[in-house]
This record gives sequence, C-alpha cells and structure tokens, in this order.
Amino acid sequence: MTTWIVIALAVFIVVLTIVSIMGWLPSMRIVPDDTTFDFMRFRRISFPISAIASIIAIALYFTHGLNFGIDFKGGTLLEIQTKSGPADIADLRTKLGTLGLGDVQLQQFGGPNDVLIRIAEQPGGDAAQQVAVQKVRATLGNDIDYRRVEVVGPRVSSELLAFGVLGLMLAILGILIYLWFRFEWQFALGAMIANIHDIVLTIGFMSIAQIDFDLTSIAALLTILGYSLNDTVVIYDRIRELLRRYKKMPMPELLNQSINSTLSRSIITHVTVTLALFALLLFGGKAIHSFSATMMFGVVLVGTYTSIFIAAPLLIYLGVGTTRDAPEKPSRP
Repeated sequence: MTTWIVIALAVFIVVLTIVSIMGWLPSMRIVPDDTTFDFMRFRRISFPISAIASIIAIALYFTHGLNFGIDFKGGTLLEIQTKSGPADIADLRTKLGTLGLGDVQLQQFGGPNDVLIRIAEQPGGDAAQQVAVQKVRATLGNDIDYRRVEVVGPRVSSELLAFGVLGLMLAILGILIYLWFRFEWQFALGAMIANIHDIVLTIGFMSIAQIDFDLTSIAALLTILGYSLNDTVVIYDRIRELLRRYKKMPMPELLNQSINSTLSRSIITHVTVTLALFALLLFGGKAIHSFSATMMFGVVLVGTYTSIFIAAPLLIYLGVGTTRDAPEKPSRP
C-alpha cells in the first residue's frame, strides 16, 4: 500500500511539473504583490519569547540532558536478516528481553526480513560486548543471517561525540566567515545569532522529546544550519537591495517590504520542504526517525519563525540603515 502511495505521489509531481513547464496553468501568486503586513510590530514580542525559550532550552540541556544513541554512548549494533519469511519484531523483542542486556532496540529497515538491533553498552569492556553478541546469536538460532556486527566502545563513542560537536562548531565558524565577506558585519552577526538561536531551540526540543542524539542528529543540525542560512540570506539580499533604492524609508517599513516581497517564495519553499519531511517522518521508519523529527522541528517551526521575526528585526538594533540620511561633510578647501 505504501509503495502505491509513493508511486502515485511521484506521478502527480511529474505531471504537475510538465504542466507548469509547458505553461498550461495560469500564473499564480501565493501572496499578492501589494501585501503590506506589518511584521516588525511583533519584534517586541518575538525577542522576549525567543530569549525565554533559549534559556529554557539551555537549562533542559544541563538538567534533563540528551538521549545519546549508541554512536555516542557505546554499545553493540547487529544487522540481521531472517532466512524464512518476514521478521517478527514482537517475537524478536520478547526473546531478547529475557537476556538481561539492558536497553535493546529493534527497528525494521529495508525489506521485511531486515532488522537492526541496538544493544546498550555492557559493563566489563569489550569482552562483555562479545558475550552479549554470543547470547543474541544463541537465542535467535540458525534462522538468522548476521550481515553486520559492530561494537562501539566508550572511547570510540566519546571521540565520535567530540568530532561531531567539533564539526558543528567549524560549520558555524565557516558560515560566519562566508557571511562576513558576503555582507556587512551587521548582517553577518544578525544571521549568526539567528542560526545559533535555531540550534539552541532544536537541541532543547530534542531534550524534551528524548529523541536519539546520534550521528544522524548531527547531520540534521547541519542541514538546519544550511536551510536557515539560505532563508535568511534571501531576505537579507532583498533588504540590501532596498537600502540602495530607498534612502529615506524608515527601517521598520523597509524590512516589512523586504519580507512581504519574498513571502511567496518563502511559503512555497516551506510547504515543499514540509511535505518532503512529513513523508520521511511517516514512511522513513525508525532508522531515520531522529533525523526526520529534528528536521521537521528545526526547519518548519523554528527556521521559518527565526528568518522573519528574529533575523530581520535584529538589523534595527544593530544599526543598519541609520547613516543613510547623514548629511555630507563639507570638503575642506
């Protein structure tokens, strides 16, 4: 049933694309060109809300913590395939639950015969992990084909966590350097504050929901950074263009006009991304559940809000546009 739904959606998208390219549909504007919604009036509300939410997210990180996956806390990963018939997840979970191995997670991926088993780190070092693998093999019997067995020790997991965080920090630094050359320093600082705001709130969400924080979560955070940056840069480009065009327009009005003029593009982009992420969340399975859920929150909820209600109003407080009407100094003879 799921396969037919995916095929139907693919055919619909292809047909819609062809119709759009051939020009058989009339042009459609999601938002009228003369839209003048006042976004800037909400800045006195959005900034306190974001500040409170960020403080709560940071407090949750230090108190509630993150639900680290096997990648970061160590353990054993077994990829198995049943030889006769589809895998019975409930039966496998019941059998493994009697072994006393602590947290054992099972998830189906790929075909109906493929199962991924995650076993929490056993006390006693590598020897204890190998004993756990032997217990699993003895319990599941000979009707199982073991395609992959990986043991992640505490040292390797700590290194993975350190390198993951380092990669995230280097990405933020690289984005800051790019923005510094692309825009004036006020724009670069505003975009970086907005991006860090997205990461902090997303980590707070992961702490509340206790989504597995593993290498796929790092990938999700990096993707959120890139998406949020792209959305912010589009609005900033329009702001910079209008700054050159209108020398006496007040900054709040100019920011409103910039956001309203890019609103159609933003709505189309966000709706498209939301549909794709929603499909991943529904049909992607548990293997990418943490990635899909993190992306859904970070891109759809936080990223959209940040670009409009945080990144743009920040320019007012950073002094952008305040020197446009400054009188020229008389030249000395």
